[in-house]
Amino acid sequence: MTLTQERKQEIIDSYQVHETDTGSADVQIAMLTERINRLSSHLQGNKKDHASRRGLLRMIGRRKRLLNYLRQENPDRYQALIQRLGIRG
Repeated sequence: MTLTQERKQEIIDSYQVHETDTGSADVQIAMLTERINRLSSHLQGNKKDHASRRGLLRMIGRRKRLLNYLRQENPDRYQALIQRLGIRG
């Protein structure tokens, strides 16, 4: 269920805002989306895994807060990111 170092680096490279960026809201949202998608598929097969379900809900909440922040700070970047990730719509 965890992301490999190579996959993390791919996400960082494709969503970074500038060359040395590893922690911007865009990168964090993309990482959380990848983890949410993996955990969602895990929970479809393991319906009684309530501890992981709670973790999923926490990740969704964190992503929601980051998306709200990005929407307030830079609406154009927000729109581009949600289109690119295929969320909220």
